[in-house]
Amino acid sequence: MVIGILALQGNVREHMTNLNRHDVQGRPVRLPADLAGIEGLILPGGESTAMRNLVSSSGLEKPVGDLIRQGLPVWGTCAGVVLLARGGIWSSVDITVERNAYGSQVFSRLVHGSSALSETPTPMVFIRSPRITSAGREVEVLAEVGGDVVAVRQGNILLTTFHPELVDHSPFTACFIEMVSSARSDETPVPGHCPKETGRAV
Repeated sequence: MVIGILALQGNVREHMTNLNRHDVQGRPVRLPADLAGIEGLILPGGESTAMRNLVSSSGLEKPVGDLIRQGLPVWGTCAGVVLLARGGIWSSVDITVERNAYGSQVFSRLVHGSSALSETPTPMVFIRSPRITSAGREVEVLAEVGGDVVAVRQGNILLTTFHPELVDHSPFTACFIEMVSSARSDETPVPGHCPKETGRAV
């Protein structure tokens, strides 16, 4: 299994480490040629405006968009959510977002919230995170914190406004790997078809 990580800006190393922790090979994606053979793609946290500009200048906008439409499993974290929401560079998920909704980086925090993927509290690190302000009927809500939706799935796309790559154990990493595995075996994607864990939270 090879999962690409958009490596133009943001938490690339952290996602690479997270994949290695799960014995999955990660590949930095900086140019269209780097997309060849990947079986999933992660859009990391970072600065969404800078990432949008770099995507355009690197020639990745169209080929990544084509792969999304073809059903490639994609996981957007934090800034990646903005790129995939309505009005984003790929605008592939029926949600609207408010950027940097929780304040500057000094207001970063770790919370343990409930999610549809785990029977134990899930660790969630929020750093200048966007807020999902609305979601269409095709969007499956996977987690909420304080009344805010913080994780969703629509078809082949998983979105988390927080950073699962910054903790040692998150069901959302397992969920995305399961999405990629299902796509590899040509299984029809099933909404909510991610492992429901009973393990520890960090």
